[in-house]
Order: sequence, then structure tokens, then C-alpha cells
Amino acid sequence: MAEPLFLQSVMQEKIWGGQRLKTEFGYEIPSPTTGEYWAISAHPNGVSVVANGLHKGKALDQLYAERRDLFGNSQSPVFPLLTKILDADDWLSVQVHPDDAYGLEHEGELGKTECWYVIAAEEGAEIIYGHAAKSREELAQMIEKGEWDPLLTHVPVKAGDFFFVPSGTMHAIGKGILILETQQSSDTTYRVYDFDRKDDAGNLRELHIQQSIDVMTIGEPANSHPDTVVVGNLTVTTYVSNPFFTVYKWQVDGPVEMKRSAPYSLLSVLDGEGQIEVDDQVYPIKKGSHFILPTDVEAWTFDGCLEMIVSHP
Repeated sequence: MAEPLFLQSVMQEKIWGGQRLKTEFGYEIPSPTTGEYWAISAHPNGVSVVANGLHKGKALDQLYAERRDLFGNSQSPVFPLLTKILDADDWLSVQVHPDDAYGLEHEGELGKTECWYVIAAEEGAEIIYGHAAKSREELAQMIEKGEWDPLLTHVPVKAGDFFFVPSGTMHAIGKGILILETQQSSDTTYRVYDFDRKDDAGNLRELHIQQSIDVMTIGEPANSHPDTVVVGNLTVTTYVSNPFFTVYKWQVDGPVEMKRSAPYSLLSVLDGEGQIEVDDQVYPIKKGSHFILPTDVEAWTFDGCLEMIVSHP
């Protein structure tokens, strides 16, 4: 019997984390500085486990290795995507991620192209998205001199905003922002600047200046242009589609029948509650639910009032 794969996943404590994963979503968190929930992940640094049905108790990386047929017989050697929710109670470091070629050569894993859907943002919240340097030489000089104010591009954000962050993009998530991140399955981050913060032991966190200069894109970041279509009780906003992933927002208001149009899909419920019916089985879903619709789920019905971020490779 075909069924959705609901997941139990891993929390990550971070120097900049807070408590909103608990207060917003009701998750149990390990500490008041919980920064990330790796909601759908087969990455070795935080693997999700199937929580229901035939594959209950099986780690997602193991299931992907053994049952490639559930994932469109994907040729990717690793499960290619990772869905996170991040709670930035303080600024993240200013950072950049490599592309696949650099990541595989230097780190032994994929590069990291990612994108952000802003779930919530405090008044006046902002991100760093891009930089002002006109050449790699100018970039290196400004970093060396610590000319951060003229170098870094600050962008105000509000709930519902979306940002595409290709590998090579200088970026940082600002204080007071809760986001859902869809990314390649990689944990390689090069820190450019960390606001001279110290950890619990009084040490500055490691920076990766040369790698950052090596991989940084020169020029404006290429953000996406959302496209929205309404069909009956379903509103679909397509945010981005590229060789790594396609990301949508699905807003359901009442019964919606759907058929599979991608090999498999990752779904995260950001608001509301309702149900999904697959093969005459009804599964309740609500804010904070994360699940995969594998290849053998060819049709399903949603009902209720739901807002979801959906992705597929």
C-alpha cells in the first residue's frame, strides 16, 4: 500500500538559536539556543527517521539506499535535498557556500544552493544578501580591511518573502527571523565574518576567508520571481525551479484532489490543519508536520485549511 512518509528529525543547537521552534511549532527543543530543525534530512549530520507505516523506524538515508524506486529511481548517490526550519534569535555569521565542483573537490560533499521562505520576521528584521565589491580583488581587500558596512548588502524582510540563494552568494540571516530553508543536502559553510562573537569557551569561531574569496560570486544575487495560479480550493505559488530543486507554496482551503507530477515531493506544513488521504487511508496533518510523498503515491486528496512549502529535485 502506498503511503506518505512522516518523519522524526533532529534539532541542532546554535550560538544564534532561540526558542521559537518550541513556541511557534510546539516541538520539543534541547535548549534555549536551538537554531535548526532538520525536518527532512538524510545528511549524516542529522538523519530523519520514518515515523509511520511499513518503513517505521528506518533512517531516511538507509531507505533511500535500499528503495530507490520510492524516489523515482534517482541517480543521485545521496538523497539530494534537505529541508530545515531556522530560528535566528541573533545574526548568523556572514557566509557563503561552494558549488558542487568546489564542494566535492575540497570537502567531499555536494555544494550548497539554497532558498528561504520567511515564516515570521520581527519589525525591522533584515538579511545580508549579496555584496558591493566589483571584483574579486576588491572583495579580498575589503574583507582584509574589515570594511563590512560598505561591503555587505542589507535587505529588509517580512513574513512571506522568498529568497533564492545560489552557491557563491554572500548571505546572513538576521536577528528575529524564522525561515524554512530548502537546500542541497550539504553542510559546508564558509564563514566570512562573525561579528567578532565568542563561544562559551571565549574563543572566536573559525573563519574561512580564502575559501570564501575563492567561491564568492561577483555581482548582484539572482533572486526568483514567484508565479501564482489558483485552481478551485488550491493556490499554487511557484517560487523557483532550477537544476537542484523546484519549490512551491501550496495553500489549501477545502477539498483538493491532486496527482503526482514529480518523482517524489517533500512537504512541510507551516500553518493550519487538515488531512491527506492516500489509498483510502486518512492521515491528519497540521502546522509542524513534515512528510515525503514517494513515487508510489500517485494521487491524494487534501482537506482542511493548510499552508505548505513543497519541493522536489
